[in-house]
Amino acid sequence: MSVSSPFIRRPIATSLLAVATLLGGWLGYWSLPVSSLPQVDFPSIQVTTQLPGASPDTMVSLVTAPLERQFGQIPSLAGMISSSSLGISQITLQFELNRDIDGAAQDVQAAINAAGSTLPRNLPYPPTYAKVNPADTAIVTLALTSDTISLRALSDLADTMMAQRLSEVTGVGYVTVQGGIRPAVRIQADLARLAGYGISLEDVRLAVSGANVSGPKGALDGVHQSYTIAANDQLASAVAYRSVTIAYRNGAPVLLGDVAQVVDGLENAKVGAWYQGQQAVVLDIQRQPGANVIDTVRRILAELPRLQRSMPSGVKLTIVNDRTNTIRASIHDVQFTLILSVVLVVLVVFVFLRTVRATIIAAVALPLSLIATFGVMWFCGFALDNLSLMALTIGTGFVVDDAIVMIENIVRHIEEGEGPLDAALRGAREIGFTVISLTLSLIAVFIPLLFMTGLVGRMFREFALTLTIAVVVSAIVSLTLTPMMCSRTLRAEKEGSGNAVTRFFNRAVDRTVEHYHWTLEWVLRHQTLTLLTTLATLVATVWLYIIIPKGFLPSQDTGLIIAVTEAGVEVSFEEMQRQQARVEAIVRKDPDVEGVVSIIGVSKLNPTPNAGRLAITLKPRDQRRVFVDQVIERLKEQVAPIPGMIVHFQAVQDIQISTRPSRAQYQYTLVAADANDVVEWSERLVEHLRKDPIMREVASEAQEGGLRMLVRVNRETAGRLGISMQTVNDTLYDAFGQRQISTIYGQANQYRVILEASPEYQRDPAALSKIHVPAAGNLASGAATAVTSLTAGNTPASLGSNTANSTQVPLSAFATFERVSAPLSLSHQEQFPSITLSFNLAKGAALSDAVEAITRAQQTIGMPTSVIGSYSGDAAEFAKSLSGQPWLILAAAVTIYIVLGVLYESFIHPMTILSTLPSAGVGALLALMLLGYDLSVIALIGIVLLMGIVKKNAIMMIDFALDAERGQGMTPRDAIVQASLLRFRPIMMTTLAALFGAIPLAVETGTGSELRNPLGITIIGGLLLSQLLTLYTTPVIYLMMERLRQRFSGTAAPAPHPAE
Repeated sequence: MSVSSPFIRRPIATSLLAVATLLGGWLGYWSLPVSSLPQVDFPSIQVTTQLPGASPDTMVSLVTAPLERQFGQIPSLAGMISSSSLGISQITLQFELNRDIDGAAQDVQAAINAAGSTLPRNLPYPPTYAKVNPADTAIVTLALTSDTISLRALSDLADTMMAQRLSEVTGVGYVTVQGGIRPAVRIQADLARLAGYGISLEDVRLAVSGANVSGPKGALDGVHQSYTIAANDQLASAVAYRSVTIAYRNGAPVLLGDVAQVVDGLENAKVGAWYQGQQAVVLDIQRQPGANVIDTVRRILAELPRLQRSMPSGVKLTIVNDRTNTIRASIHDVQFTLILSVVLVVLVVFVFLRTVRATIIAAVALPLSLIATFGVMWFCGFALDNLSLMALTIGTGFVVDDAIVMIENIVRHIEEGEGPLDAALRGAREIGFTVISLTLSLIAVFIPLLFMTGLVGRMFREFALTLTIAVVVSAIVSLTLTPMMCSRTLRAEKEGSGNAVTRFFNRAVDRTVEHYHWTLEWVLRHQTLTLLTTLATLVATVWLYIIIPKGFLPSQDTGLIIAVTEAGVEVSFEEMQRQQARVEAIVRKDPDVEGVVSIIGVSKLNPTPNAGRLAITLKPRDQRRVFVDQVIERLKEQVAPIPGMIVHFQAVQDIQISTRPSRAQYQYTLVAADANDVVEWSERLVEHLRKDPIMREVASEAQEGGLRMLVRVNRETAGRLGISMQTVNDTLYDAFGQRQISTIYGQANQYRVILEASPEYQRDPAALSKIHVPAAGNLASGAATAVTSLTAGNTPASLGSNTANSTQVPLSAFATFERVSAPLSLSHQEQFPSITLSFNLAKGAALSDAVEAITRAQQTIGMPTSVIGSYSGDAAEFAKSLSGQPWLILAAAVTIYIVLGVLYESFIHPMTILSTLPSAGVGALLALMLLGYDLSVIALIGIVLLMGIVKKNAIMMIDFALDAERGQGMTPRDAIVQASLLRFRPIMMTTLAALFGAIPLAVETGTGSELRNPLGITIIGGLLLSQLLTLYTTPVIYLMMERLRQRFSGTAAPAPHPAE
């Protein structure tokens, strides 16, 4: 009694179980979350600290280094990188894949608290962390514009209401407000008038901070009434600050308005954002690592109408970019591809089986298996994404295999004159072991994929499990429902029945079988030549694997481009604004560009003042004439003539592995204990790589050579004048650092009061000579005389004389000014100085070529071992996957051998089956090379899948040959010839089913097709060549193995039947 017998004899129970399975799978399908790819993000946290006006080296010493020392003690920390630039420190912590991000966030906060005692006391904001990957593109970008409302009001609206509300949405990691920061009161001091009054900038700072306070004042509680006490201690507007008294001169008050312009402005005047050429406030919404993009965006969009109702009239809220549009389009395209594959596979079954009844059985088994798979996917917590749908699309050929083998065997018995019920019972009993063998050996192929490590392993684990589930479900359906339906629906066909098409195809198949029989006999007479051919395919496989260019993941067209603009290191904010506007105007004119967001100024996105950023949204794929790479090439040509600007374009990818925002797609980082060594060798390496034809857009993320004015204080003179370095630092910070000196507490937000020199004093280094520093009250008489002579010429007569205790000393009296160069940013990796080189690949070049080019370049320039280079992001994962590729293929082959050895109770016959694999490898690699594809991870998965597909030919031949030897007493040669001829039709059916299932993947051009094309091409190329060769090589190798078995066993007895 076979496994199938109870189900064949109980058709009602079997049918009801099938219906229940269908309903469960259908419910699972509608419950599955939708995403672009499996959630495989590394848990990443970014810690940001701001200290306005601080130079990069000051940020490193005062902020970054103390925090890094504490963060380095956090467990499960996989990597730590930092960037320190003008006024901002950003530290990115990447944890191991199995680390819970919420637990990691608690550890980060504890480390920040522990570092608090070593951080500067004048930090305007404490360090803040966000659970985001800083290199990940925003899932939604919003722009606020208005023709009637000021940018200051828009900034307040964005920061106070929108950012707070959107941050509360589940799945949102961080909301960044670009272009306005938040409102502030700006005090712009007139240095000449201050000097004339004998008032220092420190006097202004202390007076303002003392005039604007907010705190508890207590209460009065009498016999009958009680009162709370309040006062007008809070100054909320620029007008109120103008009447603050700074000092008294000649008995009259000197008001703040007398020595400074007080205006309502923004907290940071040197940032800006534009949308479609109009100044705007831009909100970038990033998701938490691991959050589902579709669900998060759906919640964000649901919140927007409520926010819009709270906005004043005249404010326009624009959704600049919604990442889910391309994700949904990609999912829709792959769903259509899946349906098309199912139709093609069913068509193949109809052509071969020649009857509508048999085709209906296969047409029921295939969708039922796929729909049931959705139900199991839901139980496993999977998502409906590109990879899982790709697995099911390519799996249509696998899934229908079992049903084809079962139906064909039952049909053969019916054609021999047996009744449908008897034919179903006998056919299912005969083929049951073959179905189980096919299923288990196919699962064996996926086992190594389940144990792949790192991000790639996590990503393809869901792919392998989905395909495994589909194959197992298919086997169950083929052993239960399929034979039951055969016993109830199939009928014996009369000779010559069928339409003209099926009769023609039958004759064609019969002639093909006769031709195959003739050629097989010829091959068996030339077995040595056939064995040499098999050996040649093995050698060719290894050789092609060595020479084929290797890559990581195919470049996707997501409809988004990020452009990093780079001007000279000496560029001012105003000049950068003009240059950025020229680039933006050119980009907006491109016919395939739908929208452009432009951002400049030092921020989380732009680490240096000479860098800008353009977020370019392209039109939908069906409205564009070209792919994203062609758009990028066109834009490069258009912006190239702009003098003094370099623009790096990069297509946004769904999988963002790197945590480093960079100018190009791939990164290579140099680390050393000595910062000078890193700078020297990075410059040499960049210079050498730029000459290599394989590399494009090679750039160093370090910005060396920025202009710096060094104030060199003569400490002896300063000491004689009673001036401390603290006073000098405070005065310079007051004038040029956008110093936040007081806080205005509002109902929903807090606003800062900013002190700075008037804009005309911030344009030229000569303004340093106009800075006056207060001297100590008790000066020696000689020093006092010197100070008087130095300051007399700077005092306007109209302002009256200064008192003796308000002596102001020009900075130039005890300091010299030198123009030097310094980096605009400093980077660390694992607390050591580092510089990251970014690069793209030339057209037709693979990542493996770039890796070899970098290795050659390091050897050519003689880079010392004290400077360590390492890849990050995509390049790092590629290096890991490249080293593991041969082991993955070997593990798959070994696993298949073990499983088949257990099934057949033989050491010999699994080798016969494995001999079919090299031919598939040759076909797949040749197809990739001929069509210009590299061996990416997707293509490698296709090769592994091929190992599962092509071995089935040998399994079906060997099963019947062993049965003929045991049951009919045939010689091995007669048995394998008969098995080859009997199984020719099901072998062709299953191969063509797999082939037609892969064709839509290979030829489609819709959204997301870049990921799917290599998989389809690999399958098709491997199947075409392996089908041609294995029909002949398998019988020859079978006979050779039989001879070896007889020689070693010392007997010519027939081989044992497979264990059942």
